[in-house]
Amino acid sequence: MQNCIIIIIFWLVLHTLLLFIGGQAEVPAIIVFGDSSVDPGNNNFIPTIARSNFKPYGRDFSGGRPTGRFSNGRIPTDFLSEAFHLKPSIPAYLDPAYNISDFATGVSFASAGSGYDNATSDVLSVIPLWKELEYYKEYQSKIRSHLGNAKADNIISEALYAISIGTNDFLENYYTIPGGRRSQFSIGQYQDFLVDIAGSFVRELHGLGARKISLGGLAPMGCLPLERATNIMFHNDCVQSYNDLAMEFNGKLKALTTKLSKQLLDEVELVFSNPYNIFMDIIRNPSSYGFEVASVGCCATGLFEMGYACNQNNPFTCQDANKYVFWDAFHPTEKTNRIVADYLMKNVLSKFLS
Repeated sequence: MQNCIIIIIFWLVLHTLLLFIGGQAEVPAIIVFGDSSVDPGNNNFIPTIARSNFKPYGRDFSGGRPTGRFSNGRIPTDFLSEAFHLKPSIPAYLDPAYNISDFATGVSFASAGSGYDNATSDVLSVIPLWKELEYYKEYQSKIRSHLGNAKADNIISEALYAISIGTNDFLENYYTIPGGRRSQFSIGQYQDFLVDIAGSFVRELHGLGARKISLGGLAPMGCLPLERATNIMFHNDCVQSYNDLAMEFNGKLKALTTKLSKQLLDEVELVFSNPYNIFMDIIRNPSSYGFEVASVGCCATGLFEMGYACNQNNPFTCQDANKYVFWDAFHPTEKTNRIVADYLMKNVLSKFLS
Protein backbone atom coordinates (compact mmCIF):
# COMPACT_ATOMS: atom_id res chain seq x y z
CA MET A 1 0.00 0.00 0.00
CA GLN A 2 2.79 2.37 0.93
CA ASN A 3 4.62 1.57 -2.32
CA CYS A 4 1.46 2.38 -4.30
CA ILE A 5 1.14 5.73 -2.59
CA ILE A 6 4.80 6.52 -3.34
CA ILE A 7 4.32 5.58 -7.00
CA ILE A 8 1.19 7.74 -7.27
CA ILE A 9 2.97 10.69 -5.70
CA PHE A 10 5.92 10.18 -8.03
CA TRP A 11 3.72 10.26 -11.12
CA LEU A 12 1.80 13.28 -9.87
CA VAL A 13 5.03 15.17 -9.28
CA LEU A 14 6.39 14.10 -12.67
CA HIS A 15 3.14 15.13 -14.39
CA THR A 16 3.25 18.53 -12.69
CA LEU A 17 6.87 19.05 -13.72
CA LEU A 18 6.09 18.13 -17.31
CA LEU A 19 3.18 20.57 -17.38
CA PHE A 20 5.39 23.27 -15.90
CA ILE A 21 8.19 22.67 -18.37
CA GLY A 22 5.81 22.39 -21.27
CA GLY A 23 4.10 25.63 -20.34
CA GLN A 24 7.31 27.62 -20.24
CA ALA A 25 8.36 29.74 -23.16
CA GLU A 26 11.29 28.93 -25.35
CA VAL A 27 11.46 32.70 -25.62
CA PRO A 28 13.74 34.15 -22.89
CA ALA A 29 12.96 37.79 -23.72
CA ILE A 30 10.75 40.02 -25.86
CA ILE A 31 12.52 42.84 -27.68
CA VAL A 32 10.25 45.55 -29.06
CA PHE A 33 10.52 48.13 -31.84
CA GLY A 34 7.81 50.51 -32.98
CA ASP A 35 5.56 53.45 -32.18
CA SER A 36 3.05 54.45 -29.49
CA SER A 37 1.26 51.11 -29.77
CA VAL A 38 4.26 49.53 -27.98
CA ASP A 39 6.14 52.45 -26.38
CA PRO A 40 6.18 51.99 -22.58
CA GLY A 41 7.73 55.39 -21.95
CA ASN A 42 10.87 56.04 -24.02
CA ASN A 43 9.46 59.40 -25.10
CA ASN A 44 9.53 60.56 -21.47
CA PHE A 45 13.27 60.99 -21.88
CA ILE A 46 13.52 62.88 -25.16
CA PRO A 47 12.45 66.46 -26.01
CA THR A 48 9.07 65.88 -27.67
CA ILE A 49 5.43 66.74 -27.05
CA ALA A 50 4.48 63.17 -27.89
CA ARG A 51 4.21 62.10 -24.26
CA SER A 52 1.71 60.54 -21.91
CA ASN A 53 3.57 60.47 -18.59
CA PHE A 54 0.78 62.23 -16.71
CA LYS A 55 -2.69 61.43 -15.45
CA PRO A 56 -5.17 60.14 -16.42
CA TYR A 57 -2.84 57.98 -18.54
CA GLY A 58 -1.83 54.91 -16.57
CA ARG A 59 -4.63 55.25 -14.04
CA ASP A 60 -5.31 51.48 -14.32
CA PHE A 61 -1.65 50.49 -14.51
CA SER A 62 -0.03 48.86 -11.48
CA GLY A 63 0.06 51.50 -8.75
CA GLY A 64 -2.16 53.82 -10.78
CA ARG A 65 0.86 55.61 -12.21
CA PRO A 66 1.39 57.15 -15.64
CA THR A 67 4.38 55.48 -17.28
CA GLY A 68 4.39 56.99 -20.75
CA ARG A 69 2.18 54.26 -22.19
CA PHE A 70 -0.58 55.73 -24.34
CA SER A 71 -3.31 53.85 -22.51
CA ASN A 72 -5.11 53.69 -19.19
CA GLY A 73 -3.03 50.60 -18.40
CA ARG A 74 -0.90 48.04 -20.14
CA ILE A 75 -0.14 47.79 -23.86
CA PRO A 76 -0.15 44.66 -26.08
CA THR A 77 3.52 43.75 -25.64
CA ASP A 78 3.05 43.74 -21.86
CA PHE A 79 0.40 41.06 -22.25
CA LEU A 80 2.62 39.10 -24.64
CA SER A 81 5.40 39.16 -22.06
CA GLU A 82 3.01 37.79 -19.48
CA ALA A 83 1.78 35.11 -21.90
CA PHE A 84 5.35 33.95 -22.40
CA HIS A 85 5.75 33.66 -18.60
CA LEU A 86 8.35 36.42 -18.49
CA LYS A 87 7.08 39.48 -16.59
CA PRO A 88 3.86 41.54 -16.46
CA SER A 89 5.26 44.54 -18.33
CA ILE A 90 8.18 45.41 -20.60
CA PRO A 91 10.29 48.43 -19.58
CA ALA A 92 11.44 51.31 -21.75
CA TYR A 93 15.12 51.21 -22.67
CA LEU A 94 15.67 54.89 -21.88
CA ASP A 95 14.05 54.71 -18.43
CA PRO A 96 16.83 55.13 -15.82
CA ALA A 97 14.70 53.29 -13.25
CA TYR A 98 15.71 50.06 -14.98
CA ASN A 99 19.09 48.49 -15.68
CA ILE A 100 20.50 45.81 -17.95
CA SER A 101 19.41 42.99 -15.64
CA ASP A 102 15.80 44.19 -16.06
CA PHE A 103 16.24 44.31 -19.83
CA ALA A 104 17.58 40.75 -20.01
CA THR A 105 14.02 39.38 -20.15
CA GLY A 106 12.49 42.12 -22.26
CA VAL A 107 12.97 45.69 -23.39
CA SER A 108 11.26 48.17 -25.68
CA PHE A 109 13.01 50.68 -27.92
CA ALA A 110 9.71 51.96 -29.36
CA SER A 111 8.93 55.65 -29.62
CA ALA A 112 5.45 57.15 -29.85
CA GLY A 113 5.04 59.06 -33.12
CA SER A 114 7.68 57.11 -35.00
CA GLY A 115 7.34 55.33 -38.34
CA TYR A 116 9.23 53.38 -40.95
CA ASP A 117 9.90 56.65 -42.74
CA ASN A 118 12.49 58.93 -41.12
CA ALA A 119 10.35 61.90 -42.14
CA THR A 120 7.57 60.59 -39.89
CA SER A 121 9.71 60.68 -36.75
CA ASP A 122 10.73 64.24 -37.65
CA VAL A 123 7.11 65.45 -37.36
CA LEU A 124 7.12 65.23 -33.56
CA SER A 125 10.89 64.96 -33.03
CA VAL A 126 10.80 61.37 -31.80
CA ILE A 127 13.15 58.41 -32.11
CA PRO A 128 13.41 57.20 -35.72
CA LEU A 129 13.44 53.48 -36.44
CA TRP A 130 17.14 53.51 -37.37
CA LYS A 131 17.94 54.99 -33.96
CA GLU A 132 15.86 52.31 -32.24
CA LEU A 133 18.14 49.81 -33.96
CA GLU A 134 21.24 51.69 -32.75
CA TYR A 135 19.90 51.46 -29.20
CA TYR A 136 19.46 47.73 -29.74
CA LYS A 137 23.10 47.39 -30.80
CA GLU A 138 24.06 49.23 -27.61
CA TYR A 139 21.82 46.83 -25.69
CA GLN A 140 23.63 43.85 -27.22
CA SER A 141 26.96 45.21 -26.01
CA LYS A 142 25.58 45.76 -22.52
CA ILE A 143 23.95 42.34 -22.28
CA ARG A 144 27.19 40.65 -23.34
CA SER A 145 29.12 42.54 -20.67
CA HIS A 146 26.47 41.68 -18.09
CA LEU A 147 25.90 37.98 -18.83
CA GLY A 148 28.88 36.90 -20.92
CA ASN A 149 28.83 35.99 -24.58
CA ALA A 150 27.27 32.53 -24.27
CA LYS A 151 24.21 33.59 -22.25
CA ALA A 152 23.84 36.80 -24.23
CA ASP A 153 23.95 34.92 -27.53
CA ASN A 154 21.18 32.64 -26.30
CA ILE A 155 18.96 35.60 -25.42
CA ILE A 156 19.72 37.34 -28.72
CA SER A 157 18.94 34.28 -30.85
CA GLU A 158 15.97 32.94 -28.87
CA ALA A 159 14.22 36.22 -28.01
CA LEU A 160 11.03 37.22 -29.79
CA TYR A 161 11.48 40.46 -31.73
CA ALA A 162 8.16 42.31 -31.98
CA ILE A 163 7.76 45.13 -34.50
CA SER A 164 4.65 47.33 -34.42
CA ILE A 165 4.80 50.45 -36.55
CA GLY A 166 3.36 52.13 -39.66
CA THR A 167 0.16 53.97 -38.78
CA ASN A 168 1.93 57.31 -38.26
CA ASP A 169 3.55 57.09 -41.67
CA PHE A 170 0.12 57.50 -43.22
CA LEU A 171 -1.94 59.52 -40.71
CA GLU A 172 0.75 61.81 -39.29
CA ASN A 173 2.91 62.13 -42.37
CA TYR A 174 1.62 61.24 -45.84
CA TYR A 175 -1.93 62.60 -45.41
CA THR A 176 -0.98 65.47 -43.09
CA ILE A 177 2.22 67.17 -44.23
CA PRO A 178 1.57 69.36 -47.32
CA GLY A 179 4.20 69.19 -50.01
CA GLY A 180 5.87 66.23 -48.36
CA ARG A 181 5.72 62.57 -49.32
CA ARG A 182 2.51 63.07 -51.31
CA SER A 183 4.43 65.24 -53.75
CA GLN A 184 7.00 62.47 -54.17
CA PHE A 185 4.95 59.25 -54.10
CA SER A 186 1.54 57.99 -55.06
CA ILE A 187 -0.05 56.13 -52.15
CA GLY A 188 0.87 52.80 -53.73
CA GLN A 189 4.47 53.90 -54.25
CA TYR A 190 4.64 55.12 -50.66
CA GLN A 191 3.46 51.76 -49.38
CA ASP A 192 6.18 50.05 -51.40
CA PHE A 193 8.71 52.55 -50.04
CA LEU A 194 7.71 51.62 -46.48
CA VAL A 195 7.70 47.89 -47.22
CA ASP A 196 11.26 48.17 -48.54
CA ILE A 197 12.28 49.84 -45.26
CA ALA A 198 10.53 47.10 -43.29
CA GLY A 199 12.38 44.46 -45.29
CA SER A 200 15.73 46.13 -44.71
CA PHE A 201 14.99 46.42 -41.01
CA VAL A 202 14.15 42.72 -40.68
CA ARG A 203 17.33 41.80 -42.58
CA GLU A 204 19.39 44.01 -40.27
CA LEU A 205 17.84 42.35 -37.22
CA HIS A 206 18.62 38.98 -38.71
CA GLY A 207 22.20 40.07 -39.34
CA LEU A 208 22.47 41.02 -35.67
CA GLY A 209 21.36 37.57 -34.56
CA ALA A 210 17.55 37.74 -34.39
CA ARG A 211 15.87 34.47 -35.33
CA LYS A 212 12.28 34.84 -34.08
CA ILE A 213 10.59 37.90 -35.51
CA SER A 214 6.98 39.15 -35.50
CA LEU A 215 6.20 41.84 -38.05
CA GLY A 216 3.03 43.64 -37.02
CA GLY A 217 0.32 44.90 -39.34
CA LEU A 218 -1.96 47.92 -39.14
CA ALA A 219 -5.26 48.11 -37.27
CA PRO A 220 -8.35 49.61 -39.03
CA MET A 221 -7.00 53.14 -38.75
CA GLY A 222 -10.06 54.64 -40.41
CA CYS A 223 -12.03 53.71 -37.28
CA LEU A 224 -9.86 55.64 -34.85
CA PRO A 225 -12.07 58.17 -33.02
CA LEU A 226 -10.01 61.06 -34.40
CA GLU A 227 -10.66 59.96 -37.97
CA ARG A 228 -14.34 59.33 -37.31
CA ALA A 229 -14.76 62.72 -35.66
CA THR A 230 -13.50 64.46 -38.79
CA ASN A 231 -15.53 62.26 -41.17
CA ILE A 232 -18.55 64.57 -40.98
CA MET A 233 -19.71 64.01 -44.55
CA PHE A 234 -20.25 60.33 -43.78
CA HIS A 235 -21.98 60.81 -40.42
CA ASN A 236 -18.81 60.13 -38.40
CA ASP A 237 -18.54 56.56 -39.59
CA CYS A 238 -15.16 54.90 -40.14
CA VAL A 239 -13.11 56.32 -43.01
CA GLN A 240 -13.31 53.42 -45.42
CA SER A 241 -10.44 54.61 -47.63
CA TYR A 242 -8.06 54.46 -44.64
CA ASN A 243 -9.27 51.00 -43.72
CA ASP A 244 -8.81 49.84 -47.30
CA LEU A 245 -5.31 51.27 -47.21
CA ALA A 246 -4.53 49.41 -43.99
CA MET A 247 -5.70 46.12 -45.51
CA GLU A 248 -3.70 46.71 -48.69
CA PHE A 249 -0.56 47.59 -46.74
CA ASN A 250 -1.05 44.54 -44.51
CA GLY A 251 -1.22 42.39 -47.63
CA LYS A 252 2.13 43.76 -48.75
CA LEU A 253 3.68 43.18 -45.33
CA LYS A 254 2.41 39.62 -45.30
CA ALA A 255 3.90 39.05 -48.75
CA LEU A 256 7.17 40.48 -47.42
CA THR A 257 7.26 37.95 -44.57
CA THR A 258 6.72 35.13 -47.06
CA LYS A 259 9.48 36.45 -49.31
CA LEU A 260 11.98 36.93 -46.48
CA SER A 261 11.20 33.54 -44.97
CA LYS A 262 12.20 31.93 -48.28
CA GLN A 263 15.31 34.05 -48.64
CA LEU A 264 16.53 33.46 -45.09
CA LEU A 265 15.45 29.79 -45.20
CA ASP A 266 15.65 27.95 -41.87
CA GLU A 267 17.67 30.64 -40.19
CA VAL A 268 14.65 32.67 -39.13
CA GLU A 269 11.08 32.16 -37.95
CA LEU A 270 9.29 35.21 -39.30
CA VAL A 271 5.57 35.67 -38.75
CA PHE A 272 3.07 38.34 -39.69
CA SER A 273 0.96 39.48 -36.73
CA ASN A 274 -2.17 41.07 -38.16
CA PRO A 275 -4.44 42.84 -35.65
CA TYR A 276 -6.86 44.15 -38.29
CA ASN A 277 -9.64 41.53 -38.21
CA ILE A 278 -9.89 41.15 -34.44
CA PHE A 279 -9.79 44.93 -33.99
CA MET A 280 -12.48 45.48 -36.59
CA ASP A 281 -14.68 42.84 -35.01
CA ILE A 282 -14.35 44.58 -31.65
CA ILE A 283 -15.32 47.90 -33.24
CA ARG A 284 -18.27 46.47 -35.17
CA ASN A 285 -19.52 44.22 -32.36
CA PRO A 286 -18.40 45.90 -29.13
CA SER A 287 -21.07 44.31 -26.93
CA SER A 288 -19.76 40.85 -27.83
CA TYR A 289 -16.56 41.77 -26.02
CA GLY A 290 -18.16 43.58 -23.11
CA PHE A 291 -17.78 47.11 -24.46
CA GLU A 292 -20.43 49.81 -24.64
CA VAL A 293 -18.66 52.52 -26.69
CA ALA A 294 -16.53 52.08 -29.81
CA SER A 295 -16.81 55.40 -31.64
CA VAL A 296 -15.15 57.74 -29.13
CA GLY A 297 -12.41 57.39 -26.53
CA CYS A 298 -12.71 57.44 -22.76
CA CYS A 299 -10.41 60.39 -22.16
CA ALA A 300 -11.90 63.90 -22.38
CA THR A 301 -14.52 64.14 -25.13
CA GLY A 302 -12.86 61.16 -26.80
CA LEU A 303 -13.08 62.80 -30.22
CA PHE A 304 -9.82 64.65 -30.79
CA GLU A 305 -7.72 64.40 -27.64
CA MET A 306 -4.49 62.51 -27.11
CA GLY A 307 -1.29 63.32 -25.27
CA TYR A 308 -1.36 66.68 -23.49
CA ALA A 309 -4.92 67.36 -24.68
CA CYS A 310 -5.99 64.38 -22.58
CA ASN A 311 -5.53 65.66 -19.04
CA GLN A 312 -6.81 64.78 -15.59
CA ASN A 313 -8.76 68.00 -15.19
CA ASN A 314 -11.08 67.34 -18.12
CA PRO A 315 -14.56 66.70 -16.66
CA PHE A 316 -15.63 64.51 -19.58
CA THR A 317 -13.21 61.63 -18.98
CA CYS A 318 -15.15 58.42 -18.38
CA GLN A 319 -15.17 56.62 -15.05
CA ASP A 320 -14.84 53.07 -16.36
CA ALA A 321 -12.42 52.58 -19.25
CA ASN A 322 -13.45 48.92 -19.56
CA LYS A 323 -16.64 50.07 -21.28
CA TYR A 324 -14.62 51.75 -24.05
CA VAL A 325 -12.72 50.27 -26.96
CA PHE A 326 -10.51 53.36 -27.15
CA TRP A 327 -8.76 55.23 -24.37
CA ASP A 328 -8.04 58.47 -26.23
CA ALA A 329 -8.78 59.51 -29.81
CA PHE A 330 -5.96 57.36 -31.18
CA HIS A 331 -5.13 54.56 -28.75
CA PRO A 332 -6.98 51.52 -27.35
CA THR A 333 -7.83 50.88 -23.73
CA GLU A 334 -5.98 48.26 -21.71
CA LYS A 335 -8.93 45.90 -22.14
CA THR A 336 -8.75 46.16 -25.93
CA ASN A 337 -4.99 45.71 -25.83
CA ARG A 338 -5.44 42.50 -23.87
CA ILE A 339 -8.01 41.09 -26.30
CA VAL A 340 -5.84 41.87 -29.33
CA ALA A 341 -2.71 40.46 -27.67
CA ASP A 342 -4.57 37.30 -26.64
CA TYR A 343 -5.80 36.86 -30.20
CA LEU A 344 -2.33 37.26 -31.70
CA MET A 345 -0.87 34.96 -29.08
CA LYS A 346 -3.38 32.23 -29.80
CA ASN A 347 -3.41 32.52 -33.59
CA VAL A 348 0.15 33.54 -34.50
CA LEU A 349 2.69 33.63 -31.70
CA SER A 350 1.83 30.37 -29.96
CA LYS A 351 4.28 28.64 -32.31
CA PHE A 352 7.07 30.13 -30.20
CA LEU A 353 5.83 28.35 -27.08
CA SER A 354 7.35 24.97 -26.33
